[in-house]
Amino acid sequence: MRIFAKLAVVVTAASVAIGTLVAGSAQAAPAAPDATPFIVGGQNASQGQFPWMVQLSIGCDGALVASRVVLTAAHCVSRTGSNTSITATLGKVDLQGSGGRSIKSTYVYRSPQYASTGAQDWALIELASAPSSIPFLKYAAQGETSLYSGTFTIMGWGATVEGGGQSRYLKYATVPFVSDSTCQQSYGSDLQPAYEVCAGYAAGGVDTCQGDSGGPMVKKNSAGDWVEVGIVSWGQGCAEPKFYGVYGEVQSFSTNITNRISPSGTIAR
Repeated sequence: MRIFAKLAVVVTAASVAIGTLVAGSAQAAPAAPDATPFIVGGQNASQGQFPWMVQLSIGCDGALVASRVVLTAAHCVSRTGSNTSITATLGKVDLQGSGGRSIKSTYVYRSPQYASTGAQDWALIELASAPSSIPFLKYAAQGETSLYSGTFTIMGWGATVEGGGQSRYLKYATVPFVSDSTCQQSYGSDLQPAYEVCAGYAAGGVDTCQGDSGGPMVKKNSAGDWVEVGIVSWGQGCAEPKFYGVYGEVQSFSTNITNRISPSGTIAR
């Protein structure tokens, strides 16, 4: 049974933490740095720093990965099918500021494996129109495991403290990779290493929180491009000691994502 899915109710948010693991590795999580308790443990993003970032009216986040497709978490949506009730906000870091775009959804595709396994926590939301001048975020290809080490960047408009309300500003922070074996000491059999990766600090203090669900955990590749390696999924509370953030390990199911995105940049029915 999962500990806590970091999903916002009404206008609070969903929780996330990242860290990928290499099977059989036993690296220990480093101690947490001194940090102000934002994202939790982050700072304000600047306009245009993460241009593909999307805030969703369902209390989750996501990332634009095709002209009209947002990648988010399966636990943020209820089913596959037509859906015009979700509003995606793009192109702004201050939710109360001017500018940006608000676009309604038309269709949702939910990972068919999620309901039975609780893993492969991903979903796609199709937008009614393509936002102009917003780049897409690359996502890790199947088998692209070289990115799952070192540190990752997490971000979102979620709570800045456990149990808090949604942040007005997009926050971001850096968290280290945590091995499967270390993460399983906290979560036991609830962790599914084939499809999930962990990140965070043994001492806590830096993590995603309620309202960050579905948002991307990213890392730069050798070409200097941001790549989505994880999707904020679940964890015990927010930034609690020895309870790391658990993310959907994108490379493990990225072929399924690609197969659902049509050449026109919409969701394949």
